Amino acid sequence: MFLSVFDMFKVGVGPSSSHTMGPMVAGARFLDAMRASPFEFHGLRASLHGSLAFTGVGHATDRATVLGLAGFKPETYIHEDAEAALAEIRDTKTVAPEGLPVLVFDSKNDLKFDFGPALPGHANGMILMATDAQGDVILQETYYSIGGGFVVTAAELEAGQDTDDGAPVPYPFKSANEMLQMAQTSGKSIAAMKRANEHSRGGADNMAKGCARIWDVMNGCIDRGLENEGILPGGLNVRRRAKAINDSLMAERGMNLVAPHTINDWISAYAMAVNEENAAGGQVVTAPTNGAAGVLPAVIRYWLDHVPGATSSKIEDFLLTAAAIGGLVKYNASISGAEAGCQAEVGSASAMAAAGLCAVMGGTPEQVENAAEIALEHHLGMTCDPIKGLVQVPCIERNGLGAIKAVSAASLALRGDGQHLVPLDSVIETMRQTGADMHEKYKETSLGGLAVNVPNC
Repeated sequence: MFLSVFDMFKVGVGPSSSHTMGPMVAGARFLDAMRASPFEFHGLRASLHGSLAFTGVGHATDRATVLGLAGFKPETYIHEDAEAALAEIRDTKTVAPEGLPVLVFDSKNDLKFDFGPALPGHANGMILMATDAQGDVILQETYYSIGGGFVVTAAELEAGQDTDDGAPVPYPFKSANEMLQMAQTSGKSIAAMKRANEHSRGGADNMAKGCARIWDVMNGCIDRGLENEGILPGGLNVRRRAKAINDSLMAERGMNLVAPHTINDWISAYAMAVNEENAAGGQVVTAPTNGAAGVLPAVIRYWLDHVPGATSSKIEDFLLTAAAIGGLVKYNASISGAEAGCQAEVGSASAMAAAGLCAVMGGTPEQVENAAEIALEHHLGMTCDPIKGLVQVPCIERNGLGAIKAVSAASLALRGDGQHLVPLDSVIETMRQTGADMHEKYKETSLGGLAVNVPNC
């Protein structure tokens, strides 16, 4: 099994990897199918199902779907261009994607939110349709946004093509147990094995530049979040807090009587900065999702700024180790909140960050696996119940606490020798089972939990 570091960490746009980035990607894929088709098209239609319908407006799914059908992609998204395109689409009731004729598309009538049963393949389903001049559908495809910006068609999902089927890699571990066995046999770290796999597919130069780009975007997102103030969009009137927390912490620097637990405030400020940017529709990196995007960069920033001996030369090892753990979770369970609750998003992110931190602080493969296990185990059962469907409450603070748990998990693992009772594989399987048992109202539908017990307007 191989899942690239660049699949786990994708540069994109907020507020949601599955509800914003995914539909935009699906739109782009459908345009490609239209370009390859012999038919002459006149218009477009779309329907959103399951979680994409229930929390679509709060996650900007409608907006992302329209932009995807207009030719926008998350990796090249420019906010100003998108705003101009949306205004023109509203006025003209058409889209004009490159390589296709101008197509009729009235988002008020041609984009449907279907609040009935979810489509059979996944909680995040959407159907895209192209019509002829008479309004008859002549091309149709069902897409599933399966978390972290990953998108598959119904046929691909049924055929198992949501997993890798490329050329063999040197260390094709499908479980944490296989990963540890390969590490023991080879004498390599998890990062070294993951690096060898990446080199076999994309080359050393591509990987080095790509990892540097990932951290640059992550770190830039933290910096912007620590500088910006104001009210987040969406109607909840949630105030940005990261800047005020950071300013307060900076003012306390150098004081002799600062409590040791203040370090948790630094970690939270870094994570909240990212997720406030995400909530505002800014540029973020999936880690492994947008809703959990603040955990891992916060832990890296904590390590670089607060841990003696930290060096940026090890960031690549951090990312590779984290991606290895994230790949195991995605392959054997889920990273989708709509499929398994927030344990699959913030829980997975915390496990990835704990593993990365443990690795760069000298942990053995066994200690790294233990760190990931501790972090994920203590997110089991966590629901996804965003108020008003917005990736704000409880999501922003939750990233801060997920980062704190990651640091604690790595520290505990480093105090041991890597031997422990519960294997990471067992926790991943438990997370999968828990997600399957979890009531749908707690899986990113805003039909339960905080979403119904806190006034949202």
